[in-house]
Amino acid sequence: MTKKYKILYIDDEVTIRKLLFHLFTANGYAPYEAASGEEGLNMAASQTPDIIILDLDLPDIKGDEVLVRIREWSKTPIIVLTANKEDDDKVKLLDLGADDYLIKPFHPPELLARIRVAIRHLERNQELPLLTFGELSIDLAGHEVKVRGFSIKLTSKEFDFFKILALNAGRIVTQTQILKTIWGPNNQENSHYLRVYVAQLRKKVEMPLGKKIIITEAGIGYRLLL
Repeated sequence: MTKKYKILYIDDEVTIRKLLFHLFTANGYAPYEAASGEEGLNMAASQTPDIIILDLDLPDIKGDEVLVRIREWSKTPIIVLTANKEDDDKVKLLDLGADDYLIKPFHPPELLARIRVAIRHLERNQELPLLTFGELSIDLAGHEVKVRGFSIKLTSKEFDFFKILALNAGRIVTQTQILKTIWGPNNQENSHYLRVYVAQLRKKVEMPLGKKIIITEAGIGYRLLL
């Protein structure tokens, strides 16, 4: 790891903060901690972390409010820790701006894996507008997708859909996020659009690639696994 990424974790439980401090230190990250929502907001502004780990159950400000307030001015990847397993709540968190979530109690190796995904996303966005995943390449500036060097003909909407998934590779993108980005805020209920476009992308991209890369997260959205 060439850069020592800064991770801010916001959690009121002392045992969790101690666990995360040792976990992040042992894996080469620079840990910063906050025990409340207000302290977390101040730390997010003053320390400019690369990644934020946010517990929803905070003593002063609700975690989802902290999430919204950070998102008003920052695009820093935020991984939410929640005890709620309901799909509707997961969708709500992602729509509010969370990049990922983990159900508590969580396994430390899984959290580290989610952090690595967030770091890859950060690094990818800092590079030139050409995304390469093995035999698949996506030219964001030229609006072109290639498989093994051969150009894949996509419509404008198909490319926009695939671009959203590619820019968030490894992470869930909710149906609402996709619909709002591509078709605007008045089409957030038209999820049948997505099924049509996913079917086309499977035919045009997955078939020549020879493997399944677009994963449907039932009731939530889609994830690109590469």
